[in-house]
Amino acid sequence: MASSLLLCPLSSYSFHRSNGFSHAVRVPSILPFPKPHSKTPNLPKPSFLNPNSLAPLRFRGRFLVGTSIREAEEEITASPDGFPVGGEDSAAFDLGEQKLSSWVYFSGILGTVLFALNFVWIDPKTGFGTAFVDAVAGISESHEIVMLVLIAIFALAHSGMASFRDAGEKLIGERAYRVLFAGISLPLALTTIVYFINHRYDGIQLWDVKSVPGVHELVWISNFISFLFLYPSTFNLLEVAAVDKPKMHLWETGIMRITRHPQMAGQVVWCLAHLLWIGNSVVAAASFGLIGHHLFGVWNGDRRLASRYGKAFEVVKSRTSIIPFAAILSGRQNLPKDYYKEFFRLPYLTITVLTLGAYFAHPLMRAASFGLHW
Repeated sequence: MASSLLLCPLSSYSFHRSNGFSHAVRVPSILPFPKPHSKTPNLPKPSFLNPNSLAPLRFRGRFLVGTSIREAEEEITASPDGFPVGGEDSAAFDLGEQKLSSWVYFSGILGTVLFALNFVWIDPKTGFGTAFVDAVAGISESHEIVMLVLIAIFALAHSGMASFRDAGEKLIGERAYRVLFAGISLPLALTTIVYFINHRYDGIQLWDVKSVPGVHELVWISNFISFLFLYPSTFNLLEVAAVDKPKMHLWETGIMRITRHPQMAGQVVWCLAHLLWIGNSVVAAASFGLIGHHLFGVWNGDRRLASRYGKAFEVVKSRTSIIPFAAILSGRQNLPKDYYKEFFRLPYLTITVLTLGAYFAHPLMRAASFGLHW
């Protein structure tokens, strides 16, 4: 086993390479320094004096998520290809690291995107949205079939572009590909949502449990929880808007400890809650399409992460699960005692506020959707 010692004033790490990985192990900071006028002992040669010893490590400043964030900061590991042996800390937000200029750019980009979306797609006078919906609606008089076709078109574009992300980013760059990805996905997603809102009470009524005591409360709580399962990458708003360079992250803390695919879990909960409340064939068709799309996303997401991160993803995969709580119940994921602190962060607070705001804004959302006549 080859090893090298890196000396520093406060503490030291010895990098040990075995089984294809390099492990950083803390060693005592107090070393046997020689007494005055005594012969200098043969200490290991510091690794920073030997460039070849660090070249294969290509160490990066990411940390392994162990049983707690605090412990993870003390045990840093890296694989030979430069990726962390484990996942990243999700929903981390340091206000001190934020730049005012970045958020000014974000606000400007957001305003520009909304203006372009309205002009190119939403506005019936200038946009293509109405023509697109009319073309899809012409396929069938069944709202269920139209709903499924809209979801299929969105899924094909969204997941298709995600699958070609690596090749696309190499061709035109990370930021340009993110702009292209958002420019195609946003109009299609908006169209599908508006069509669902406008036709959610059409179709065949399968059941009606609105008057059953406790159902409204169950549906409300389920919907609220579903939004907490948002994929952690959506917390990186500056990356979403391409202000910061977009990255494919390997998350492991927070909601990821419960399920490796929180967006899928949240979508299933959302669909089942709405299907229970509305109980008709249109919502059933929408739920079938959305859940099917996200189940494909589970396979496709794992495939892409495995391709990008290799053995590091296999480590995260072994400690997490697709089915919520499965890894915890099987003992593969050990929750730290202060696990709740991983949710006491600004991104989760923001999601909570926005979720409550969306609930109270339902009348405005319905009115805006009806005004489009999609």
